[in-house]
Amino acid sequence: MTSKVGAVFEANTPQELAERYNDLAESYDDELGTDISPQRAVEVLVRYVASEARILDAGCGTGKAGQILHDYGYHNLHGLDISPEMLREARKKNCYVTLHQQVLGETLGFATGTFDAVVSIGVFLRSHAPSSSFDELIRITRPGGHIIFTLRPEFYAASDFKDTMATLMAAGRWCWIETGEPFNAGFKEFPDINLQVWVYRVN
Repeated sequence: MTSKVGAVFEANTPQELAERYNDLAESYDDELGTDISPQRAVEVLVRYVASEARILDAGCGTGKAGQILHDYGYHNLHGLDISPEMLREARKKNCYVTLHQQVLGETLGFATGTFDAVVSIGVFLRSHAPSSSFDELIRITRPGGHIIFTLRPEFYAASDFKDTMATLMAAGRWCWIETGEPFNAGFKEFPDINLQVWVYRVN
């Protein structure tokens, strides 16, 4: 029998994904385990993004990254997620100025250049946000702003993400800044998953 965590990787549509995260929301933090990826991503972000920056946490989930950012002194935080129940959990952490239920991969309801930076952790993976999401994330980030996200190394290589990211760079939409070393995410149910933190600057 597939667990609630495992079920999110078998969703076939954004609506189905949202429903599965709704079911998981209250227990998500406990079921995921230690999950050090938000901490690792924030440690990278602080090297590029000023504390007063307007930041979008795209795919904020229960708000773990937002809570860490808030503790680091980042208070102009805005969250976006596909699941209203995950957003409900994020709201309890009292670290976001606004929260928005929207779908990555679709047109986002923000003006061009709204944010100084976007952070997206544990969002670009199987059955989740597609590589086409980057188009809108670039649009809503101001020129010179940063987009920081995590990817599994093998998923990056085997999916269309590698080509999409290269195509956006060749088109002058963004430039690559760094890719961190792989680290074990610490997921309780998936102990062998490694992630990397990627950083791009919007042109």
